[in-house]
Amino acid sequence: MNKTILCIGAGYVGGPTMAVIADRCPDYKVIVVDVNVKRIAGWNSEKLPIFEPGLDEVVKRARGRNLFFSTDIVGGIKEADIIFVSVNTPTKTFGAGAGKAADLQYWEKTARDIIEHAESDKIVIEKSTLPVRTAAAMHRILASNSKKLHFEVVSNPEFMAEGTAIEDLQNPDRVLIGGMETPEGQKAINTVVDIYRHWVAPEKIKTTNLWSSELSKLAANAMLAQRVSSVNSLSALCEQTDANILEVSAAMGMDSRIGGKFLKAGVGFGGSCFKKDILNLVYLCEYYGLPEVAAYWEGVVKINDYQQRRFVNNMIRRMFNTISGKRIAVLGFAFKADTGDTRESPAINICKMLLEERACLAIHDPQALDNAKMDLDGVDGVIEYVDDPYEAVRGAHAIALLTDWKCFKELDYQKIYELMEKPAFIFDGRNLLDHAGLYEIGFNVYPLGQKAMSHLN
Repeated sequence: MNKTILCIGAGYVGGPTMAVIADRCPDYKVIVVDVNVKRIAGWNSEKLPIFEPGLDEVVKRARGRNLFFSTDIVGGIKEADIIFVSVNTPTKTFGAGAGKAADLQYWEKTARDIIEHAESDKIVIEKSTLPVRTAAAMHRILASNSKKLHFEVVSNPEFMAEGTAIEDLQNPDRVLIGGMETPEGQKAINTVVDIYRHWVAPEKIKTTNLWSSELSKLAANAMLAQRVSSVNSLSALCEQTDANILEVSAAMGMDSRIGGKFLKAGVGFGGSCFKKDILNLVYLCEYYGLPEVAAYWEGVVKINDYQQRRFVNNMIRRMFNTISGKRIAVLGFAFKADTGDTRESPAINICKMLLEERACLAIHDPQALDNAKMDLDGVDGVIEYVDDPYEAVRGAHAIALLTDWKCFKELDYQKIYELMEKPAFIFDGRNLLDHAGLYEIGFNVYPLGQKAMSHLN
């Protein structure tokens, strides 16, 4: 029985996934390795490098028992029977496919490290989101070893969402495991199935061929992002016609064929997967000679960018066609609530656009300020990073609410109004707040996809 699991990559996917596996599978030894010394030190400390509800408790139950974090990649490869590969696969910024294709350099280096240091047969599991048929390339690289070792490649994409990662891992909608359609491939699939059977119902574990598994992850993210862009495009129409996007979304969501999830208008999607995976899908469609399909999916990303530009342009227009020198309190920088993750957050582009207009920004977020500082490092302009939301709004001309943190609903907006310059503006990029109540206090309120509530008309 294969009882030692290694995960190469201790990021947002590898760390939480392995913590849950170790917690639910005490008969397995789970080792998580990474080249980033600071990140591994964080996983071994009281303050984990990732904020996720419930993660602390899971890690503390398993760490030191059967869950270990280390920088010893070589030792881990030698010891493990099963290796999850969860390294970064960003969008390429150079060469063929730049701006769309996945950059597989870290993934290939990992495959070659496995060849160099392995001393026994291994099952190698793709956990990173990868293009379709990447497993074939990994299989060829691993099979080229001169040690006569056998490596079986399995695809096991992650479907967890930041903010609910632990819940998604503990109670998944499905676990997808794809492998080669050979006796060895099916045996490897069953080995991985045995891990998840410790806590996942059999009917939720779906096995497929390798290519279906790889494409399923891209397809799922593309469909979810498409819903976000679709409802955001309708929010623009609602503002022009005095329709209310909340009412339109509710009506659509009551249709059992559509459902109500991912129909909330906002300033756009973010996170590590949506944009990257759609652009990857676009590149694959172009590569395989499907330009019409590529253009369709690229439109999802274009609408996302358009929604962010539209939000900023509305701020400028409503604030007398200039925000130069005006203090704007940015409430929220994470791409969604209940996470510190800012990767591809709409706040990044929105803040850059505001700074290009020479606005002065005071940014507040309960968990993401450190990441915000890194994301805006080197960007010209006046930026403050403020721990106290009331200090962020002091002297501000406007509030731009960009993340749907529950705590933002609970702020004292009467106090905030008194702290701000007048006229005071609120641009609610998540339709989170009580707009009628804010209007009564004296704010000029601009939701998305709804009629503005202004004292200036």
